[in-house]
Amino acid sequence: MIAHVEKDVCIGCGVCPTICPEIFIMDVDGLAIAQQEQVPEELEESAQEAAESCPTEAIILD
Repeated sequence: MIAHVEKDVCIGCGVCPTICPEIFIMDVDGLAIAQQEQVPEELEESAQEAAESCPTEAIILD
């Protein structure tokens, strides 16, 4: 699974790094990024929860 954050859609609410800090962090601009694009199998459920919790649906998981 690959994780990507659409920065033009992100509002910087911080929910994704709260749910899945191993994959998502807040960048210097206050918006989320995927610090590790390749999601390890053991973190896929957490990354999916973060994506589903995003209020603007800015997280893309492939």
